[in-house]
Amino acid sequence: MAAAAEPGARAWLGGGSPRPGSPACSPVLGSGGRARPGPGPGPGPERAGARAPGPAATPGHSFRKVTLTKPTFCHLCSDFIWGLAGFLCDVCNFMSHEKCLKHVRIPCTSVAPSLVRVPVAHCFGPRGLHKRKFCAVCRKVLEAPALHCEVCELHLHPDCVPFACSDCRQCHQDGHQDHDTHHHHWREGNLPSGARCEVCRKTCGSSDVLAGVRCEWCGVQAHSVCSAALAPECGFGRLRSLVLPPACVRLLPGGFSKTQSFRIVEAAEPGEGGDGADGSAAVGPGRETQATPESGKQTLKIFDGDDAVRRSQFRLVTVSRLAGAEEVLEAALRAHHIPEDPGHLELCRLPPSSQACDAWAGGKAGSAVISEEGRSPGSGEATPEAWVIRALPRVQEVLKIYPGWLKVGVAYVSVRVTPKSTARSVVLEVLPLLGRQAEGPESFQLVEVAMGCRHVQRTMLMDEQPLLDRLQDIRQMSVRQVSQTRFYVAESRDVAPHVSLFVGGLPPGLSPEEYSSLLHEAVATKGAVVLDVACFAEAERLYMLLKDMAVRGRLLTALVLPDLLHAKLPPDSCPLLVFVNPKSGGLKGRDLLCSFRKLLNPHQVFDLTNGGPLPGLHLFSQVPCFRVLVCGGDGTVGWVLGALEETRYRLACPEPSVAILPLGTGNDLGRVLRWGAGYSGEDPFSVLLSVDEADAVLMDRWTILLDAHEAGSAENGTADAEPPKIVQMSNYCGIGIDAELSLDFHQAREEEPGKFTSRLHNKGVYVRVGLQKISHSRSLHKQIRLQVERQEVELPSIEGLIFINIPSWGSGADLWGSDSDTRFEKPRMDDGLLEVVGVTGVVHMVHMLRKAKQKPRRAGTTRDARADAAPAPEGDPR
Repeated sequence: MAAAAEPGARAWLGGGSPRPGSPACSPVLGSGGRARPGPGPGPGPERAGARAPGPAATPGHSFRKVTLTKPTFCHLCSDFIWGLAGFLCDVCNFMSHEKCLKHVRIPCTSVAPSLVRVPVAHCFGPRGLHKRKFCAVCRKVLEAPALHCEVCELHLHPDCVPFACSDCRQCHQDGHQDHDTHHHHWREGNLPSGARCEVCRKTCGSSDVLAGVRCEWCGVQAHSVCSAALAPECGFGRLRSLVLPPACVRLLPGGFSKTQSFRIVEAAEPGEGGDGADGSAAVGPGRETQATPESGKQTLKIFDGDDAVRRSQFRLVTVSRLAGAEEVLEAALRAHHIPEDPGHLELCRLPPSSQACDAWAGGKAGSAVISEEGRSPGSGEATPEAWVIRALPRVQEVLKIYPGWLKVGVAYVSVRVTPKSTARSVVLEVLPLLGRQAEGPESFQLVEVAMGCRHVQRTMLMDEQPLLDRLQDIRQMSVRQVSQTRFYVAESRDVAPHVSLFVGGLPPGLSPEEYSSLLHEAVATKGAVVLDVACFAEAERLYMLLKDMAVRGRLLTALVLPDLLHAKLPPDSCPLLVFVNPKSGGLKGRDLLCSFRKLLNPHQVFDLTNGGPLPGLHLFSQVPCFRVLVCGGDGTVGWVLGALEETRYRLACPEPSVAILPLGTGNDLGRVLRWGAGYSGEDPFSVLLSVDEADAVLMDRWTILLDAHEAGSAENGTADAEPPKIVQMSNYCGIGIDAELSLDFHQAREEEPGKFTSRLHNKGVYVRVGLQKISHSRSLHKQIRLQVERQEVELPSIEGLIFINIPSWGSGADLWGSDSDTRFEKPRMDDGLLEVVGVTGVVHMVHMLRKAKQKPRRAGTTRDARADAAPAPEGDPR
């Protein structure tokens, strides 16, 4: 297949030959690029030296030889650079040995956006401290609070966000270049220092520099050079049976952001507007604080287009006062990671007054242009401080057009556009080059895709849209945005809109008619509904309306749920549905939530504080076989088991196995099932391996009916009867002193939840409330009667009665005891029997806790008559 002539045009982006139908999301390793020539200081730590002719294979880098003044490591091989000379990229700070230059395959950040096959926006959480991590743009260590993607392993300085690629993991089909075969998704650097290359078995990780690559789906690690020897297809690694494949999840984008699609709360950054050309936040100088320049140099503020001026988004550039216009422009383009030819650009003076700035942004102010003959930023003290990068008018331009479908022999074709070129004329010219000339051109349209780091926005162009004017408008707003904008030829097809909105927090127990009056004829039970909306605009309107709505004093929960294509699941797949309570485990649940989203598909990981377990169960309702992992305390496990009990008749897999990652205070159920006494920071990957290897065991669950006696009124003789209450029990149920202590602890935690962040503190509260009850006498044996198998049992003097289903109580004590007793059989948690134990007071309870602490035992899982849990495998340290 032929393409219009253009220097550097290739049949496949990056010079590789990936198989049709399975594009990668990450930048292509080994793709060629043009290094921008010309001298000038760069933004690296070492400045001395002259530019050296780098090999043509370096993808977009602008290397120059520098004199090293401190210990430095190579970013390719991660070895120490001996001697005083190294090669530094002036744009992205990539440092290399001279011998390694010809092997560099990681693209420079100036050209990386153009090498992304399928653009996918990132999903950033709030700023945080990340030890021993490096920024993916400037390659420097993250010392101050920085940003990280909640879906992939991308780490960035806040002021580097506008220069990052839209190369996040593709976790679902969205109707644009969907595929069934999945490729590795490589992410550079931030590997463990002991990481081993999958190919050469040598160390590929480094704690000193950003080096090595890792697939974010299967976890394979390798040197960037060695990764070319691996097969391109990704099999999802050791967690293959647990991962929900992206090809089995469909979510049409509509008007929802990625954070809404993944149910992730994104904290707003100070000063973020989010309405820039690339959808990223307004960024000021950030770490580039304006310091006093060295003698003979000056610092300039450089803006990239009207949008940067309007939002005060600039980069600082230090140049010599004797520098010429070309050298200053080169430095400005490097600071903004702009890969365009400097001959097509210019620097224009920005008027200093705010009124002039506003007029400038509106295109009404005059300009002063840097030229060799006129005054430039380096020509004298009267030179203004702020300058704007502008594009010179063009009479024609070469434009890359990408196919909007997968099975085609080229990645893009190049066409020449003139003032007469329109979207329709370009489509007519491109179709024969892509082998679709036999089809009617009216079946295709030109789509403009703005590939921002935070948002990927698609716009259908009108047939008569002049493309040269459109390119000039983009450059007027931001010159760099042109390199982040693509044009696709896509088939014109009517996509049936479908959005599933989960609405939780409704009053439970209402009739369908009452729910209908609340939510436009929606039918639901148990305080939640799922609205199937057939219009993107209406779905967005409902979402914005419902997420801030309160019904009967209670805020609603609105979530966007994808469609799970269960028919596409592999035959041996048994995906894992993960529920995490981020408030449990000393707030370790928040870190686990982020880790599981990166190890699995984020669509299968649910935050229980955001809608509870019902959204996840609804998503997996048609999956024929799945497992559940609950990360929380015993109360959280009971919550999920109760939801399973209520929805089991609507599930294609009515009795899924349930595994536990204990994050609570006592964690008695986790102890019995051999998941451990509590999570203490184990590797989340090893936790998932344990779940995959666990065996299922049965466990009884009990339904308790609490029916209060009728209390007669002394005045009118009427009876005030409370309605009966039904609760589900998995572990144990107490009456008397045990229940009283639990109630006091619960009330204390409700009053000051921020203090209950560690198991040690929680147990201390139990001790304190126990000491307050030590002298109280309730004479419980005089107030209750106990019948076992219709025979009344005479009670001794007790203060509490405990009904036990599992051999663990009060954080590990076996109240029944392990001693043999000929009168009773050895209790089991699946024997259909309850053990009844009486306690005489707080002192008795403490004595039993000290004497009858449960010994370490081999673990098991639970699968009650209605619920099923997976135990840890034999020999698991947890």
